[in-house]
Amino acid sequence: MGTTIVIFILAIIVVCAILSIRKRIKYGSACCGTHDAAPKKCKVSDKNKAHYPYTYTLTVDGMHCSNCARRVENALNSKEGIWATVKLESKSVLVLSKNPLEEGQLSKAVSEAGYTLIGFSK
Repeated sequence: MGTTIVIFILAIIVVCAILSIRKRIKYGSACCGTHDAAPKKCKVSDKNKAHYPYTYTLTVDGMHCSNCARRVENALNSKEGIWATVKLESKSVLVLSKNPLEEGQLSKAVSEAGYTLIGFSK
């Protein structure tokens, strides 16, 4: 009887582990507290770089995974006249803009996504 209970408990642990691994494979292991599917990418309608005369480089704290990068990109790309690309390795964001921007505007968009702007350069 005791052996049956131990085997049953081990079987439950194995099933839970398999389900957890399957979820990580499907959604990735998000560091940002969510283990959900990555948010859909917010696409920029105007992809002609000649239309974006202003360039900014941001350093963002707190981005650790592709889900984090997608959230920051979406927060910036959802603004009119902005095209942002995240470089996760360097935790930087290249922002192209049709109009001049101030650090406060970009900082607000990044903080609304849940991250902190720690560097800004033109």
